[in-house]
This record gives sequence, structure tokens and C-alpha cells, in this order.
Amino acid sequence: MLRETMALMRDLHRLQEIASVMVHYGWGDLVKHSGLARTLERAGRLVHWRPSQDVGHLDQAVRLRLALTELGPTFVKLGQILATRVDVFAPQWIEELEKLHNQVPPVAFEIVEQMLAMAYGQPIDAVFQSFEREAFAAASIAQVHAAVLPDGTPVVVKVRRPDILPKIEADLRILDHLAQIVELEWPETRNYRPVQIVAQLRRSLLRETDLVKEARNLDTFAAMFAQDDTVRIPKVYWAFCRENVNVQERLEGIAATDLGEAQQAGYDMPLLARRGADAVLQMILVHGHFHADPHPGNIIFLPGNRIGMLDFGMVGQLTMARREQLIQFFFALINKDEIGMLDVLVMWAGDAEVDEERLAYDLTELVMSYDNLSLRNIRLGGLLSDITAILRGNNLALPADLTLLFKTFITLEGLGHQIDQDFHMVDDLEPFIRALMEARYTPTAVLARTQRSLKELAGIVTGLPRDLVRLLRQARRGRLRIDLDLKRLDSFGGQLNRAANRLTMGILTASLVVGSSIVLTVEGGPDFFGLPLLGALGFTLAVINSAWIVSSIWRSGKE
Repeated sequence: MLRETMALMRDLHRLQEIASVMVHYGWGDLVKHSGLARTLERAGRLVHWRPSQDVGHLDQAVRLRLALTELGPTFVKLGQILATRVDVFAPQWIEELEKLHNQVPPVAFEIVEQMLAMAYGQPIDAVFQSFEREAFAAASIAQVHAAVLPDGTPVVVKVRRPDILPKIEADLRILDHLAQIVELEWPETRNYRPVQIVAQLRRSLLRETDLVKEARNLDTFAAMFAQDDTVRIPKVYWAFCRENVNVQERLEGIAATDLGEAQQAGYDMPLLARRGADAVLQMILVHGHFHADPHPGNIIFLPGNRIGMLDFGMVGQLTMARREQLIQFFFALINKDEIGMLDVLVMWAGDAEVDEERLAYDLTELVMSYDNLSLRNIRLGGLLSDITAILRGNNLALPADLTLLFKTFITLEGLGHQIDQDFHMVDDLEPFIRALMEARYTPTAVLARTQRSLKELAGIVTGLPRDLVRLLRQARRGRLRIDLDLKRLDSFGGQLNRAANRLTMGILTASLVVGSSIVLTVEGGPDFFGLPLLGALGFTLAVINSAWIVSSIWRSGKE
């Protein structure tokens, strides 16, 4: 515990701030059980454990959202990632966490001006023909200004907030520490992979704070849709980009948040809904690289009923193997094939224990509940929510890459339904899945898979003799080693170490008492108020040691 305390010592101020905010919103028990309280107490920091009276009447989910909002960008992003975990949280929690937004007052223009001057090595007047002083969008990580390049090209300039990285790094260190404690102390949480969630949060935040990374994403998606004139991705002006500055094309159109204006302008709303859905489905199922936050604020309607996509800070990726599993899953879903769905869900469960009989029963019950509905009348978001509820009921969790994907599907269907009341996501999904399934069984595709499998098999067979020789050689030399990952062994070792320390201190205290008693009977030597000095000193140390032992035992009882 001392090592853990020292590791977090540099973040003590932020640690105390987090604990205070959580207690304020009625999450004091979570602070105590997470180990934050012990760390702060050992460092001599005090935390007031009385929650605010103003929030006591609020629902737990609301209080969590308010606490995360107050704690800043790292925790807002954590809440947004948790909102993707439809396999872990009940719908009312997801609904509340979805309200988390990074909207904050913009940084003063004078600070932005100084940052840009440092980034470019010259005043912004020498870089841009014009630059709007007022930001038209501001979040906790960056803010956006309209500007014009020297050649007259209208652009948007995204500028990262100053001094945000040290705070994010401190928050990530603390969250990583807490996630490890949670996995160690509560084995039932391991199926939900808290450490993996924090790792996902770290990757997501570092991508969003690196504005050059977002610019690369823009180039990737622009190349993806280079031959599709129905989708526009902003062009990046690399000559003006820096790590903390991103300059991209300004798309002129109507935001998807202004549906009334788009209708008055004569846009074909059903066509826009289909084109937006088709674009994201192509990203997911064909390319495996997708925009992970297709909400109305990131979509713009362009002349000619074209779709413009903005803000590629949050993107998702799927491996080829995962895409094939996903296609297989949706094919089974569309055909109401519970056995096909079961096979994929068991693969996704990984090392978790699966009660296949119970899971199969739950899936059969789900399919029967949709049996009388035509495919057109099935809401994909509702169906995915039902499947994740089944996973929760079976103590299973989706892999991290799929939680973001499922959330993207649900958000996309909601957007399509806002644009066109008659929009049905399954109508767009079905032809994609059937075409991809047919493509998997063309002679060329089958031959390619066969060749790949034969290469893998050949590699295993040719490497087997070498592996067996190495294994036998290690066994002969007594160097054969088996690694066991016992997560609670470290905790047990720590408890044993603390018990040994207390026992040692108890023996030393008893020795001091006995030795001091003997010294008190010996005449001569220095005295203290009529008592032999060494004997009095020994008794004083014994009292201090006794107080330490009693205090340690009392603290361990509270923990």
C-alpha cells in the first residue's frame, strides 16, 4: 500500500478534488471502497464525507452525470464511453450518460492568438487572411474558429485548449489505479474489464487531443469515399496543421440539427436518411473503419442531397476477423436464427464462463418475441438493446471494439428516424449483409480463405517439431515453467505482509516492556524525574508502538 501511495503522491491534489466531488454528489461509499480514501488518509489529506443536501433527492444516474461533468474532460469522456456499454448498464443509466457533453465556455481569443503565434512562429494575421475572434463551437478539449486562408479559401481552425494534457494524464493515472483495484477486489467485475475500459479511454482521449491524428482520419475517410459523390469529407490543409491545430475545409450547408430549415430548402429527407445510413454501413462492414459518433451535430446536408460528415476525433476500427463475425451475427439476426447468434456471442464472450443452455433459451425467447413482426417493423436499436440485456443477464460483456459499434448503430438509427419518420435501419442493413454473405462464397473468396488456412496450417505443422524439441530440452534442464495468473494473490500477499509487520512490532513492543522493566530495577545511571532514563524511554517507545498497532488494526477493520 505504501508503494501505491507513493505512486499517486504527485496527483494528490487532483485525487482529493475527485474524492470531494464524488462525495458531494453522494458517491462517498464508492470513494471508500475504491481505495481513494485510504490513499488520502495516508498522505494526511482530509475528505469531508457529508454529501450535499442539494442533490440528495436526485436519481443515482443523474448524480453520476453531474459528478462526471464537474470533474472535466477525462471523466466526461469516461461517461461517454460508459454510455456505449449497453451490455453493462440498464437503459435509464445509458440515457442519462448520453446527456454528457463537452460544451464549455471558450478560451479567450487573446490566449488562442498567443498559442497560434507560437505554433506558426508568426502572428496569425500573417498566416490567415481573416480569423473570427469568436469561437462557433467550444468543447473541453478544443474549440473551433472560422477563418480564411491567404488564397481566399474558407476554413475552420480547431485549436486545442492550453495546459489540458497534464490534467488528462493525471486523471488517467488515477483511473488506471482504480480500475486495477476494482478488478482485484471485486472478481465479478472482471467480465466487464474495467482496466480495458480505462485503456480504451486513454486511446480515445489521446486520439482526440492529437489534432494531427484527427487530420489523418479525415484523409483516410476522404480516400474511402473518393469515388462516391453523395458523401463529402472535409479536406485537410496540412501546411497549416500542427499537433494542437487542425485546419480543414469549411463545408457550406444545413446542419442536421436544423431539420425544418432543410425541409424548407427542398431537401429529400428520405434520401438523406438512406445515404447517411449507407455511408456509415459501408464504413463498418466494408472498410472496418467508421465514424463512431454520427449524431446530428456532426452531419451537414449539402446541395444535391449530399451528406457531409464532420469531427472525426472519435473513430472505431474492426479487424477482418471481427467484421466476418459481425456479418455472420447480423445474418443470423435478420433470419431470426438463434443458433447462429449463439455461436457468435459465445465467440465474443472470450474466456468468460458461458451457460450456453441458458443463453440459448434467452435467445430463443427473444426470437419468438419478434416472430410475428415483419422485418420492416423491427427497430434495430431496440433489438440490439434486447440482446445486450440478455448479455447482462448472463454476466457477459461485449468486446470493447463492439460496444462502440453497437452504440454507433443505435445512434445512427436514431438519427435516420429523426430525418425521416419512415426510416427503418433494417431495410438498409439487410441488402448489405446479404451481398456480403454472397461475396464470402464466391469461388475467388473461398479460394483466398482456403489458401490462407493452408498457409496457417503449414506454419503450425512445420513449426511443431521445433517447438517439441524446445519444450523437451527445457524439461530436461529443469527450466520448464508454468505461469499462473492469480489476480488476488498480490492482495493476499499484501495482507500477509501487513500482518507480519504487526506481529513484528508486537514482539518488539513486548521486548521493550520486558527490557525496560529490568532496567527500572537497576540502580545507577541517568534518571528522569526519579526514574532510570533508559527504562522510561523504553516504556515510551512501547506505548507509541502499541498505539500504532491498535490504530493499524482499527483502520484495517474500517477498510
